[in-house]
Amino acid sequence: MCRKHNVPCIPSSSTRAGARTAREHAHRNSASSFSNTSIGPGGTSVPDEQALSTISYFKESPQFSLTSPNVTSYGAVHDVELPPAAVCFHLATLYFDYIHDQLHTLFQKPQFMADLAMNRTSPVIAYAMIALSARFSSNDLFSATSPRARGVPYARKAAQLLDVSEVSLTSIQVCVMLGACRIIEGDAQGESVYYGIACRMAQLLDLPHRQCESLLEKEINIRADVPLPMEEMAFLQLRHENSINMSQSYSNPSLLGEMITLNRIFRDVNQMNTYTVGTSHLPPDTDAVQALSDRLDEWEAMLPVYMRDEPANLAHYAAQGLGRIYAAVYLGFYHYGQLLYYQFLHGSNEESGGLINVFAQRCKYHAARLCNMVYSALDTPGCDVQYNMVGHVLVIASTVQIHTLLFSSDRTEIDAARQRLERNFNILLKLRELWPALDLCMIRLQVFHKACRTSMDNSFQLDGWMLKFLSEFGNPIDDKPENNDAEWIIGDIAITPTSDFGINTIASFIREDMNT
Repeated sequence: MCRKHNVPCIPSSSTRAGARTAREHAHRNSASSFSNTSIGPGGTSVPDEQALSTISYFKESPQFSLTSPNVTSYGAVHDVELPPAAVCFHLATLYFDYIHDQLHTLFQKPQFMADLAMNRTSPVIAYAMIALSARFSSNDLFSATSPRARGVPYARKAAQLLDVSEVSLTSIQVCVMLGACRIIEGDAQGESVYYGIACRMAQLLDLPHRQCESLLEKEINIRADVPLPMEEMAFLQLRHENSINMSQSYSNPSLLGEMITLNRIFRDVNQMNTYTVGTSHLPPDTDAVQALSDRLDEWEAMLPVYMRDEPANLAHYAAQGLGRIYAAVYLGFYHYGQLLYYQFLHGSNEESGGLINVFAQRCKYHAARLCNMVYSALDTPGCDVQYNMVGHVLVIASTVQIHTLLFSSDRTEIDAARQRLERNFNILLKLRELWPALDLCMIRLQVFHKACRTSMDNSFQLDGWMLKFLSEFGNPIDDKPENNDAEWIIGDIAITPTSDFGINTIASFIREDMNT
């Protein structure tokens, strides 16, 4: 399963873990996004100076400006060898801590680590894995290299070793990992190419119908097709020695299975938002929104007690080594909710009442819960979510906080939104040290801020620009057209990994405003 769009992906190789259907992965690749909209109180609104200064995240001077990051070319780096065995083992552990089950699901950790210890792991797999995990390492081997750049030579080596004429599970896994390497560099097209190859190979192998010699292999193939996979702890305890005819029943729901279920709702939310943009001359289809809202509510209501979003459950999953995937499930849930209701921010105000305000409040609720889940995960040992998509969903949630700052008159609500913005910004800056493509997320936040300053009345309207803002997180975004007849491109704005991006200025604005 590929977590980039929170949709299923593809299965694993000899280490056999499992991703999800290649066909759904292709689906998700074409719908890699999120969307929705809203306005402010009573028609034409002009924000007060205090609100504008509070959300003045970026100085207008060039030192705090942005440009799209240059995509790293694999051809521009020198050859590299695998690190010593102990370092490889350390890097594999980091991969399972911070990438696997969050960005994608490809392996079963116990079997993979056993194979690695016995030197049974394919070198191309090892190179691709290190390309993703080296950014998290504190080993002296990488001390002279920026975390963002550490994986590039290993990704290049894996790409050189990959033989796309060899149709195998190993090739599928490598393609999925290299696809992840491309998107974290901001190369959405390269990602699509690798994922496309992986999907085609999975079809050629007819994974759902392959003969299996063990229950572990069978479960891997199940994870590659439509049925939902078994619960995580049961899966992690499987070994190749387990007979395929074992009578033990595994009926408990899995976190991965819940992600798959949510992804189906996510797909429909994306389709609805696309339809909304295409029919902007019509009133919002509140019936369709309510139907999707009911599906989200039903999903949450059907969860067993131990899977609910509660601190004790987060601690429980953290103790099992599953805290990050538990957090990822809820980041998906709350993100899909904020996308579903986002369009109702435009036009909501304290006087209008009715469904528009109800849905706008739900958008704010989901955005706040998403922020709180990120904070709880970062504050809980073994749960810190640091995969690249966290940056995108936090940017969207931050725009919801901006809406509150601009249009709410509730002081408590405003203070909470301001605090979330400050913490979100600091989290984004730390994540940007790991993921080059998060430069694009920061660019998007600046472009959104500029749009708010240019046209408050239309900043949250769900139009083509907003749909792209919410959806295409791997691509640069132009400035929002002014009055639909002028469009400026981001050209002279530049960002560097070392700039503080105005965080000190932002923090001072926030603190000053909180003390007034």
